[in-house]
Amino acid sequence: MAENKNTGAFVTKLVWAAMVAGAYLITRWLQLSHDQSVATTVFLSLIFGTLLFWEFRLAFAFFGLATLLTFNVIDIPHVVEFASLDIILFLVGMMTIIGFLEDRKFFDQIVEKLAIWVGPKAYRFMTVMMIAAAVSAALVDEVTSIMFMMTTLLIFLKKARVSAIPFVMMIVFATNIGSSATVVGNPVGVLIAMKAHLSFFDFLRWATPISLIGVAALIPLSFLIFRKPLQELDKNLKEQHVYEHVEKIEEESEKRYGSELPLAWTIFGLTILGLVFHSQLEHLVGLPKNTLLIGVALFMAGLCLFLSGHKARDLIEKRVDWWTLAFFLILFASVGTLKYVGVTDLLAEWIVSISGGNTLFVFLLVAGVVAILTAFMDNILAVATFIPIVSSLALQGFEASPLWWGMLFGGTFFGNATLIGSTANIVAAGMMEKRGAGKFTFMVWIVPGVMVSVITLMIALALLYFQIPLMTL
Repeated sequence: MAENKNTGAFVTKLVWAAMVAGAYLITRWLQLSHDQSVATTVFLSLIFGTLLFWEFRLAFAFFGLATLLTFNVIDIPHVVEFASLDIILFLVGMMTIIGFLEDRKFFDQIVEKLAIWVGPKAYRFMTVMMIAAAVSAALVDEVTSIMFMMTTLLIFLKKARVSAIPFVMMIVFATNIGSSATVVGNPVGVLIAMKAHLSFFDFLRWATPISLIGVAALIPLSFLIFRKPLQELDKNLKEQHVYEHVEKIEEESEKRYGSELPLAWTIFGLTILGLVFHSQLEHLVGLPKNTLLIGVALFMAGLCLFLSGHKARDLIEKRVDWWTLAFFLILFASVGTLKYVGVTDLLAEWIVSISGGNTLFVFLLVAGVVAILTAFMDNILAVATFIPIVSSLALQGFEASPLWWGMLFGGTFFGNATLIGSTANIVAAGMMEKRGAGKFTFMVWIVPGVMVSVITLMIALALLYFQIPLMTL
């Protein structure tokens, strides 16, 4: 058995090496420059390594960044620029806040009350959880939403004694789809709104209805895909008397932590209010976009550390997932390198050259390519790459409105396709591993992920297509 396992690991390594070598040869055949070939090969080696050896993803990230620096493809200042430290700082703040709330059994209380309210019905419970995930992602943002929802879900599933993997995927799917509903739900929406000069109400008109329809289609689709795990959860909820246990835990936790719950609710409420209204506050005091998004997270995290007293160091060291954050930092830097050396510009020029003058073709091409790139790289950079293309097409007389919305749904809905397709996916996987609730592999995710992504994106693009005449009025 051990020999077969070792042979399989060796074959997998050979496959990775062959894929990397093939990628480099293809880049040379395409006559890319030296820097472009190295940047592309390193990026693909990181992607292949992450997909085939998920548990060693950080090692591949370190090797990749070291290679880029050694070959002088990128320098330290640009690594810092592309590493998206704003996102990293935001995540540090939010993880600290969530850790503080967890220590005070805040999420336990939510799980207990939610479990009693919905009753011992797995389908009803997951319906409520998926709707909550979508709505919270739309109102705050996908990362904050997935952190809160994952904490609640994992606590519940631990008591129900079932595998967390299928249920985590359902919550992530709902989070990514729901994040497209408003301008604050996803950084992709912020980018598009700023470049296309779209308002909050533009999103309510064009994005929110399609996002809601996407969630409505997702729920029965997920129930079909994961019907066996749902049946197992339903069975366990009844046989293990989880709800009797929940009621008992609720009584005990209220006695033990009752004095701290008002403080936890206050921290939670202030954080949510700050994140929801950060844009208005920025406009009021004249701050750059998203300044207070990070500021609120860090301020509330600082308050949590202050209130934690002598446990503050444990909070920041044990509750913040530094492994995932380090991977994020280098992944963003690697993708940014592609833009730095001009690889993404070459891709953009190719799209323009084959577009012709057909608006429908351009609409489907832009949305489709953004969707595919999103599945294998950060959706923010995928969308940012195509923003100049859409702007150029608009100057040439193309109707750009459907292109903007096509990019939005391609970048958010297709983030469900792979494990690394969205920030929410990686955060959820990291939280699950950190809690010992299981580990994802590429193959476990990709089959249901692609199925959900393709069906929901087709619905979104069809709804957009039929509304194109209204966009030109």
